[in-house]
Amino acid sequence: MTERVFVVQPIPEPALEILRSCAEVEVYPHTDRMVSVDELASVARRCDYIFAMHETMIPAEVISGPIRLKGIAVGGREIGDMIDIAACERAGVRFIHAQPDGQAASRRGNAKATADLALSHVLCLAYRVVEADAYTRAGGFRQEMTMDLMGLGCTDKTVGVVGMGRVARELAPRLNALDMGVLYTKRTRLPAEEEAGLGVEWRASLEELLPECDFVVMLANYNSSTHMLMGAAQFALMKPTAYFVNPGRGRLVDEAALIKALQDGVIAGAGLEVFWNEPPVVHEPFVPLALRKMDNVVLTPHNGGATWESRTRQVVGIARALEAHVKETAKESA
Repeated sequence: MTERVFVVQPIPEPALEILRSCAEVEVYPHTDRMVSVDELASVARRCDYIFAMHETMIPAEVISGPIRLKGIAVGGREIGDMIDIAACERAGVRFIHAQPDGQAASRRGNAKATADLALSHVLCLAYRVVEADAYTRAGGFRQEMTMDLMGLGCTDKTVGVVGMGRVARELAPRLNALDMGVLYTKRTRLPAEEEAGLGVEWRASLEELLPECDFVVMLANYNSSTHMLMGAAQFALMKPTAYFVNPGRGRLVDEAALIKALQDGVIAGAGLEVFWNEPPVVHEPFVPLALRKMDNVVLTPHNGGATWESRTRQVVGIARALEAHVKETAKESA
């Protein structure tokens, strides 16, 4: 019997070609919503494998009762907050992980793409690009060199980076290239030679970092100790002319406090790539209306790796792992 693979959302064609070489492939056709729990439960009854993406939630009810599902193909190993691993183990559903070398290449590519996106948020805020686009579309431009759209700019401004992981290490030299000073804070300070190589200066705490910065970029790892790391008290330490950029995780920030800080003019604006209401907080992600209505906020839909090269590398790695698994299983049962 031919194996059947269900892909939870549209992905680049090279990965689909690999999957089609070893199985019948069904792709969830919608791009305006996540695949639902009920839809995934139906998939588990009629398909052998689910090809999951980073924010695919697979709770226990997906695999309860009689199922055909044999395995779930995933990109990384940190899946416990998205997938009920214990339920999968009880049902005999295996996990097929992308090969370590492929995962490493995918992470590097994703880090670069996410750093580029974070930089684009900084640039859009510094030069009020989104506001200028709306202004121009609404009525053409009415006066050359208008003062209606004066921005902070980048040259000689200071960026504070919270965390110094893969994305932050890609971002720092990009900011330096724009003649921006880069401060950072993290629990453990980097060696002096590494700081010099990255062009960054350390601050021991958020409380030291925030008052100095024209832009604050949130790139800390999310865990219980960093939950809502940025709240009302932290926004109050920022300059009223400063911008907050979050390409990290939505739960690093008290979103209600951020909205209030924006509404009250505590900070000048924000660039947001991630939000509180994403998996695993909710199955269907959504952005609060208050944020969507603000002119001084740049919003992107948690799509930091959205370059053809980066996304293709990511999904091809998962597809190759699933292909190898299917072929090996076929040999064993022959």
